[in-house]
Amino acid sequence: MATIVLSTLGSFLGPLGHLVGTLAGNAIDNELFGPPDREGPRLKELAVSSSSYGNPIAALYGAMRVPGTVIWSTDLQESRSSESNGKGQPKTVTYSYSVSFAVALSSRPIDRIGRIWADGNLLRGAGGDLKSSGTMRVYNGLADQPVDPLLNAKLGDQCPAFRGCAYVVFEDLDLTDFGNRIPALSFEVFADGASDMIEKLVAGSGARADAGTRFPELTGFNHEGGSVRNVIGVVDRIHPLTPKLGEDGLSLAGDPDAASIAIALREPAIWEDGDFGKQSGQSHARANGTDRSFSALRYYDPARDYQPGMQHAGDGNGQVRTYQFPGALTAGNARELASKACALSLGMAETLSWRLAELDPAIEPGSLVTIPDTAGFWKVTAWEWRERGVEVQLARHRTTEPDGTGADAGASWTPLDRLAGETSLRVFETPWDGIGNSSGRKVFAAATSSAPHWHGAALYTVRDGALVETGEIVGTRARMGELVEPLFGSSALRFEAEASITVDLVDPASELHSTTIAGIAQGENRLLIGNEVVQFSQAQPLGDGRWHLTGLLRGRGGTEIEALAGHAQGAPVTLLNAELVPLSEETIGAITSEIAALGLGDPEPVIATLENAGVSLRPPCPVHPRISPGADGSIHLSWRRRARGQWLWPDEVEIPLVEQSESYLIGLGSPDQPVAQWDSNGPGLTIDGDQASALRLQYPGLQFWVRQRGSHALSRALGIGTLD
Repeated sequence: MATIVLSTLGSFLGPLGHLVGTLAGNAIDNELFGPPDREGPRLKELAVSSSSYGNPIAALYGAMRVPGTVIWSTDLQESRSSESNGKGQPKTVTYSYSVSFAVALSSRPIDRIGRIWADGNLLRGAGGDLKSSGTMRVYNGLADQPVDPLLNAKLGDQCPAFRGCAYVVFEDLDLTDFGNRIPALSFEVFADGASDMIEKLVAGSGARADAGTRFPELTGFNHEGGSVRNVIGVVDRIHPLTPKLGEDGLSLAGDPDAASIAIALREPAIWEDGDFGKQSGQSHARANGTDRSFSALRYYDPARDYQPGMQHAGDGNGQVRTYQFPGALTAGNARELASKACALSLGMAETLSWRLAELDPAIEPGSLVTIPDTAGFWKVTAWEWRERGVEVQLARHRTTEPDGTGADAGASWTPLDRLAGETSLRVFETPWDGIGNSSGRKVFAAATSSAPHWHGAALYTVRDGALVETGEIVGTRARMGELVEPLFGSSALRFEAEASITVDLVDPASELHSTTIAGIAQGENRLLIGNEVVQFSQAQPLGDGRWHLTGLLRGRGGTEIEALAGHAQGAPVTLLNAELVPLSEETIGAITSEIAALGLGDPEPVIATLENAGVSLRPPCPVHPRISPGADGSIHLSWRRRARGQWLWPDEVEIPLVEQSESYLIGLGSPDQPVAQWDSNGPGLTIDGDQASALRLQYPGLQFWVRQRGSHALSRALGIGTLD
């Protein structure tokens, strides 16, 4: 066989010389006798991370998708958090689990990590964002890379730095999305270019590889096992390589092309001994190249997220023979390479043995030659010295040009790479709605995001500039936004059917719904605009998260003072519904003035100041004030009591007190600095004639006011009337 002849020459230069010397002969042997079995790089279906002993760690070139090998892991770590089930409902305590582990990726240095897939979905996007909480550190496999701090803390001084091995460390990766287990991972890895891989492989061996060996179509290669010889042999099938032996030693070159200058062979020499050519000095043979070539190339396709793709050569007739190539190629390049390899295989099925009296020193393995009276090029694959001359083995060399036929990578499922959105946060206290404990503060966190991908955020209190965990998570999207135009003041005495507002919601996918007057009476469609509670009747979408709301009932829950003041453009608007997260008493007690949220898409904590603090414990101010002079010069003051949690004003029943006792503070002058004060245990006060006369003389024109004393706070002041 041709392999035997050429390898004999190469063996004088050591193992690599044997490798290169057999390369050209192998091309003929593979086509005539079928390719030999190889224990080397193979194309496989996408594998996932494992931790089995003895698995090779691949050497990666270019861009590839690899599973990696888990080389260290902690036990699962349990965390406890609570979530609201809506107003008046008990909280649900949930447990989540995280784990820290390290995954080896490449036995040679890499440049960076791209996307990461977990159970088929993206764990890390192209922008470098993790889709689950946790941190990731990448070690590129450099010779001076440091020891990972987490591994060092867990393993002590014996912890290796894994220098020369690229790996990643996940710390506290949240396993909620993966069934509380380490998911099946695969990594997009970028190493230095794959096009000059052959040069890198033979570097330091004593041999050389010139620029002709470069493989510009190759974007990635996974050298997972096998010798350098096998890797070169795998590449040679679709990117032919030529061995050369010169004064500088052994080298590899690219396959000659049509632009190469062919050497003209002399007429064949004739001698009697030998197996052929006794009459003509040559011997021609043709094998069935179709049966020995491959007609389909299977490869890794970056356009399919590195899933295997297949391209066919020729017209597709006859038996399909598939070559498995463990490299990354585009669909168009794969088709062209398959076509060229098929054409070369068919050409090499035609061989010619040629006798020469002497060998031209310019002729070497891989040289292109022409022979007398025969068109076309032939490639030198081997020669053998004889007593009377040299027997040269030739194979027909066909050149191919791109046929211009396009190639399609085919359809494949690709998970969406959605960036985690930044959190919008609002924290506020609302008037008590009559549900649950009247002595507990009603503080809510409302959060959402403008992005479609948002997994919620953890809540923290802010103390001296530091974040303190609360153990609470806001995971549902609140319907919140801002006023597009100012909302003017209102006396808030009746339903305003023609009044309207326009609102821009943070999340454009959020919706608002219309209701009836009966629905409003039942407390539906409550909005917190600034610190005023407003109800609306009709909701009309305008597109892109903008809504026009008509039919307003203002000043609800004792917020008529805020209704009278009105609201500026851009005032915050939040729908008061079960999507809000009620904060626990422990969290409320820890709030000084600010609270923070931190989600996956938040580069920095999102800080919100607590709005309307204390309003849930403050009684609403009384209503229906009246001042009446007595015949004896006395002054009679009266009002009507209201109670927290009573959003309606029924006339037929007495409103529940809610507070521990009924008590009022009445004053004259400024509520902050009154000139006189009185106490009352009922909704009225009479000032006798003598005192009233003295007040009229001393403080003419000052106003009387009243505040209800609650169990925890005073109401705001209600003006009753002026002193005449």
